[in-house]
Amino acid sequence: MARTSDLRWRNLAICGHASAGKTTLVDRLLAETQAVPGNPDVSNGTSICDFEPEEKAHNHSIESAVVRLKHGENEFDLIDTPGYPDFISGMIGAMAAVEAAVVCIDAHSGIQMNSRRAMDEAAKHGIARIIVITKMDDAQADFKTLVQQCQETWGAGVIPLQIPIGQGESFKSVASAVELPIEAKAAVVNVAHAHEQLVEELVESDEALMEQYLEGNMPDVPSIKELLRKAVISGDAIPLLCVSATEGIGLKELIDLLDEITPAPDEIQRTAKDENGEVVTLDQSADGPLSAQVFKVRVDPFVQKLSYVRIFGGSLSKDQAVHVSGARKDIKLNAVMKVQGEQTEAIDSASAGQIVAVAKMEDLHVGTSIGTFELPAIEYPEPMVGVAISPTKRGDENKLSTAMHKLTEEDQTLKMSRDPQTSEMVMTGMSELHLQMLRERLARRDKIEIETHDPCIPYRETITTSAEGSYRHKKQSGGRGQFGEVHIRMMPLPRGTDIESFAVKARFPNLKSYHHHPENNFLWVDSVVGGVIPGNFMPAIEKGFIERMARGVIAGHTIQDVAVEVHFGKHHPVDSSEAAFKMAGSLCFRDVFRNAKPALLEPVVHLNVLAPEDSVGDIYSDMSSRGGRVLGSTAMRGGIHSIDCEVPLRSVGHYNRTLSSVTGGQGSYTISFSHYETMPADVQRQLMESAKEELEETSA
Repeated sequence: MARTSDLRWRNLAICGHASAGKTTLVDRLLAETQAVPGNPDVSNGTSICDFEPEEKAHNHSIESAVVRLKHGENEFDLIDTPGYPDFISGMIGAMAAVEAAVVCIDAHSGIQMNSRRAMDEAAKHGIARIIVITKMDDAQADFKTLVQQCQETWGAGVIPLQIPIGQGESFKSVASAVELPIEAKAAVVNVAHAHEQLVEELVESDEALMEQYLEGNMPDVPSIKELLRKAVISGDAIPLLCVSATEGIGLKELIDLLDEITPAPDEIQRTAKDENGEVVTLDQSADGPLSAQVFKVRVDPFVQKLSYVRIFGGSLSKDQAVHVSGARKDIKLNAVMKVQGEQTEAIDSASAGQIVAVAKMEDLHVGTSIGTFELPAIEYPEPMVGVAISPTKRGDENKLSTAMHKLTEEDQTLKMSRDPQTSEMVMTGMSELHLQMLRERLARRDKIEIETHDPCIPYRETITTSAEGSYRHKKQSGGRGQFGEVHIRMMPLPRGTDIESFAVKARFPNLKSYHHHPENNFLWVDSVVGGVIPGNFMPAIEKGFIERMARGVIAGHTIQDVAVEVHFGKHHPVDSSEAAFKMAGSLCFRDVFRNAKPALLEPVVHLNVLAPEDSVGDIYSDMSSRGGRVLGSTAMRGGIHSIDCEVPLRSVGHYNRTLSSVTGGQGSYTISFSHYETMPADVQRQLMESAKEELEETSA
């Protein structure tokens, strides 16, 4: 079959929902092609892909794993990816490094949420998609129904290339719909009919073959294969294959077809930005300029940090000086290695199309571009489930911080932050399961036990009306005293206000200057005339306001959306100081804020939920019970609905549990901050009462 590329590498991501048999399939392909000795098996702990202790303990993949095999003239790099949505970062990173996604669908369970997600991610990355129905020996296997469901979900481009001979316990082999065997009596569907449908789908893209076909001349097999490969590369065709990995049925036929129809590394066009910021098409030849990207980082206990790199153009070798994005100067590479699961082997060099690991390079992170081109960023979903963490053992704070840095290097869906109000260290991930696995890794690898609890919600305080007042700070205790008097007017400043139109003489007749602080939408206005407060004390007053806003007034939360005009005051030639006016400003702000009908704001998040049609009513009801509102829903292919909601953040801390229960594990969601809004009066009262005692102790 004619090819446009001389590159002999094939890079495939093996994706799909949890328990679809991805890791078993990869392990058995390694054995089938004699890439590894013996017959590795997930169930007995000898898997090449699931080698981390947490993966062995829980019997499912947590990270992506890179393995290599050879078939015919081509070498394959396969990336086995996790199936649980909780560990989606492994799948997304892999998509950026390959030319094709092989999406496994369990013949028993059918199309599941992460199967859909894998297909969507592959389409987003512009790579080829191939469906493999696994576990065809399962008693519940129904090939015809699965094909129909796949076509309903992903369109008529889903084309069966292999037809099972028998299914369930009678599954014994596969027949090719491409080569049309002479006899396949036990085939689940008519092979000749499948062959005809395949040809009809493919010849539409070639006028000469279409004309011959309409005249009754069937194209020959080489022509069919060439059309098929082109359609797979363009995304117009999604081949559907079938196997039983545990029984070894269909493995040879599968790898044969993957060898024939998957794109070579340079047959998927890729773009990047050059040094001038212009978008260019990459030269993906081995002789071209260097272009590569880190798609995965793993902290190995023996070789330390491993950065997994896909080379798109040019070559890499040990001790080579390369430019990397984000670094001020070129860096010198350490050892370049080929990878087989957990095992690594140093090599002299690697070139375009290959996937390698580079050891002990602190300048390399997930998404880092290597070479003269800036490759597109790898986009990961925002994590949505957070817990506040602290070490069980006192004195382990620095050790925990170092360990968490390693985890965030490895996992792009893990975020660490420190709450400025509470000083809590907050770990945010995709789900409670995700965070539990990370907690186990901390205990095993870094010997750190942590305590967790729900993090504080970042509420905000504001005012609902205008008020004015003054405060005199006067203190005399022998020697030089303290004196400062400040008069202010305070008013609400709605989000989105045009500051230049707001801070004008018509509103502030004696306006001298103003400062806007966009992080909390605070406007400072200086209207002091006549020198009643010397200008050198005005920054101290502003600082007093800002510090008070960070501490809060009514419930200890940051204040936002406020404008304050300083219009009068008094000073003492001896006793006035910056410290005195800072204190006067802080306490004046506190008193006037209390008189401006303060209110508590709460963060409202936008929730996009994907769920089966029969769960939509339950999701609507649940949103209502959480104080949320449904903005609308859209029906998608395959009986899935996309539901957009707005809901208070305080109500979605453990939403993943509810959604899993309501949808039978078939739902998923993404969350993003939307806006702040005034919270219900009864909830405000509860929060203010709980904070009252603490505030009284620190009010001075």
